[in-house]
Amino acid sequence: ADLSVEECCDKGVEWAITNRICASLPLISESRECSMTQVQCCRSQLEKQSCSDGVEFANAREECDSHIAKNSTCEAEYFKTCCYCCLLGKAAQVQGQSCEPNPKMGYQCGIVFRTCCGKGQEGIDLSISDYPPKKDPVEISKEELDQEDPYLHDGCRGGGPCSQQCRDTGSSYVCSCFVGYQLQPDGITCEDINECITGTHNCGIGQTCVNTLGSFRCQRDTSCGTGYELTDDSRCKDIDECETGTHNCPPDFICQNTPGSFRCRPKLQCMSGFIQDALGNCIDINECLSTNMPCPAGQICINTDGSFTCQRISPSCGRGYHLNEDGTRCVDVDECSSSSQPCGEGHVCINAPGNYRCECKAGYSFDVISRTCIDINECRRYPGRLCAHKCENTPGSYYCTCTMGFKLSADGRSCEDLNECESNPCSQECANVYGSYQCYCRRGFQLSDIDGISCEDIDECALPTGGHICSFRCVNIPGSFQCTCPSSGYRLAPNARNCQDIDECVAESHNCSFNETCFNIQGGFRCLSLECPENYRKSGDTVRLEKTDTIRCIKSCRPNDVSCVLDPVHTISHTVISLPTFREFTRPEEIIFLRAITPTYPANQADIIFDITEGNLRDSFDIIKRYMDGMTVGVVRQVRPIIGPFHAILKLEMNYVMGGVVSHRNIVNVHIFVSEYWF
Repeated sequence: ADLSVEECCDKGVEWAITNRICASLPLISESRECSMTQVQCCRSQLEKQSCSDGVEFANAREECDSHIAKNSTCEAEYFKTCCYCCLLGKAAQVQGQSCEPNPKMGYQCGIVFRTCCGKGQEGIDLSISDYPPKKDPVEISKEELDQEDPYLHDGCRGGGPCSQQCRDTGSSYVCSCFVGYQLQPDGITCEDINECITGTHNCGIGQTCVNTLGSFRCQRDTSCGTGYELTDDSRCKDIDECETGTHNCPPDFICQNTPGSFRCRPKLQCMSGFIQDALGNCIDINECLSTNMPCPAGQICINTDGSFTCQRISPSCGRGYHLNEDGTRCVDVDECSSSSQPCGEGHVCINAPGNYRCECKAGYSFDVISRTCIDINECRRYPGRLCAHKCENTPGSYYCTCTMGFKLSADGRSCEDLNECESNPCSQECANVYGSYQCYCRRGFQLSDIDGISCEDIDECALPTGGHICSFRCVNIPGSFQCTCPSSGYRLAPNARNCQDIDECVAESHNCSFNETCFNIQGGFRCLSLECPENYRKSGDTVRLEKTDTIRCIKSCRPNDVSCVLDPVHTISHTVISLPTFREFTRPEEIIFLRAITPTYPANQADIIFDITEGNLRDSFDIIKRYMDGMTVGVVRQVRPIIGPFHAILKLEMNYVMGGVVSHRNIVNVHIFVSEYWF
């Protein structure tokens, strides 16, 4: 028969009060409306209970964070919401604020806020009555009515148009569904989600998913078997036949439950020496048939009613046997253990049951002539078959030995290589070889020709190629060598063989004064005070190139100084270069390039002349003119070797000649330092 909505709702409320959960709610009707009502009423009741618990927790603890929820369900969220709203109401009361909540808190939170705030005010009755007190009718304006009931225009008041859950947005409302339901296209109605079809269930292997309204359940595919029953959560539970009275034990037996079955135990217990059968009868135990032999050796077991007895046996022994110490059985006489030696010297006595025999010892053979046992020479009888290397005969036996470089194996016959390196016979490194060993030395040492064991240091610096190992000086050390550089001005390169010049000017390790300019040279530096002459000034663009430094002075005439203006010398430059001590020249070495600042073939056909005017000692340098990349270049070349240390100043001139007259002149003073060492 169809159930009414009230009956369906009462069942949902009753289940929520009893179990405090709605996930496994048993549906009492196949009607969809009844099932939805039952679920909704159950969840509504849970929300009320959770909210009430949150309010009680806030009143008792004055905080909410220490509450540990058993799960993260909606009920736990309702608990915290009501707990927080109650704390806010209590705080408003303590601070003397109004007990009317902010409408944005929500309808349910506002009720809890107002209740917890009002409980702290004396004289306020918060009891809820079905019949409010009668008051005289008073006309209330629309503005006063909105202020009195802020939820009057709430679109979700009274549940709203939504079938399950409603949230007011101010200008409208939004419907949502409970867990296990999905909102329909109309935005109002909720429809059950079939988790069994969508695959969102968690049923395991051997279980079948059965859809329910708002949820699902897992049903076991196979039965639990005899002695078990299927529970609501599809688990197999043992049936206690003794408790349910479904056993078949006789009156003289006691029922004892076991997993999946039961056992009948007789009330009457048998005495020692008896065993009880299935019908409760006591049957004698034949101890003589047990495997633990109840009687000692030499005695026979005789079974009795409920026990047994042991009876002694008295045997008679024949020749070669005698009774043991207990006199219970016959044991063999060991004739070979007597001191009389029944077999005589050189023989071995072998005992047998009731008898004995005499044989020659191992390694001996019986001589029929002398009728004695003589030694067998195993090494001669089995040549090359007993020992791997050498065989040595001994009376009654033999032993094996090995040649030098080998040792006897554990079997006493084979020979294995002896690792002589374990005794460290070499001064450095040892390599074991089959039957011997070989000494060798580490890098930088060589094996001694005298004993072949010691290692002698190799003087790498004294080898024919020793002079090419280091760029300056080679110092021999045990097992290796070290390269050194001059004591000052150089440092050892990362390859530990070449020497690198130290640029004291860059490292600021020079001692040049403020008015002096530091110029680096190979193995040192020079402090030069290069000042521009009168009517010249430094250009400020000092050029630093590899192994060279340049300072340029440009003409700077005073006003109305006609002689200065007519002077053809426009620039005076100072350049410092460092050259090696000595070189074997196969051709001139180009060291300086002077580039003209005018084109090679200008319209007025100016001629450019380069010349060395001073400092060319022993005619070690010359200058030639060359055309490069559309420019006229004066190339200074070193044409003779120079032995250092040496310092010279070459004065170079670059003249622009037009119509036989020098119209423009540049002077370059080249400070040449020839170092003692060059790497």
